[in-house]
Amino acid sequence: MRDVKPAHFNCRVDGAVAVVSLARPERKNPLTFDSYAELRDWFRALADAGDIKAVVVGSNGGNFCSGGDVHEIIGPLLERDMKGLLAFTRMTGDVVKAMRACPQPIVAAVDGVCAGAGAMIALFADLRLATPAAKTAFLFTRVGLAGCDMGACAMLPRVVGHGRAAELLFTGRTMTAEEGERWGFFNRIVPAEALEAEALALGRSLADGPAFAHMMTKTMLNQEWAMTLDQAIEAEAQAQAICMQTADFRRAYDAFRAKAKPQFTGD
Repeated sequence: MRDVKPAHFNCRVDGAVAVVSLARPERKNPLTFDSYAELRDWFRALADAGDIKAVVVGSNGGNFCSGGDVHEIIGPLLERDMKGLLAFTRMTGDVVKAMRACPQPIVAAVDGVCAGAGAMIALFADLRLATPAAKTAFLFTRVGLAGCDMGACAMLPRVVGHGRAAELLFTGRTMTAEEGERWGFFNRIVPAEALEAEALALGRSLADGPAFAHMMTKTMLNQEWAMTLDQAIEAEAQAQAICMQTADFRRAYDAFRAKAKPQFTGD
């Protein structure tokens, strides 16, 4: 992954943390057909990227993402037939599916505009930081579409609750940073000048942790949606027994005995 140079979004690697952001800050970082496809492929490739332990999806130029580009996406979509439209909507869904499927924890660092598909990228991150200026909106009904885009009706109620999700999805109104933190969408609010450093510090702390255990945690968070409580408890028993066979589990024990901080390597 260190040698991958995306053409349609920004990417750098800081230690074991990949830091990505959308391009074109002068347009508030809209998504295009190309950036959707490239993000999908990049997140899919993380499954085999052993050198990357965490991901930060950051803002750029004071904004996170303004959603799909009106001129480069919405206009051309009006000329597509049903088959072509479905190919596009499935591709956008594949982006967030790839985010959930990759083993690395993902931190979203949201400043300014975070709208439409950009809000969905933030929603499908595992952790979210925001500045006081963050403005998150699920705008789909504002352009005559259903609020169920890219898994919104499945994921947003799980994060903020059904009633709040329904309000945001039906109205398309902006959720302020303070609302987002109070409702559980944002883990915390940080000053704008500290956002990148705080997100990177969080990413580094995750990258320094037990990567295999983080992967297992993310897997269980995803899989247990469709389980009964008894099934979830059994699945977690199996997951924990697997983690107990890792070298990191032994390292944590040895470090505890030595009154030292464990140095995890992910195996």
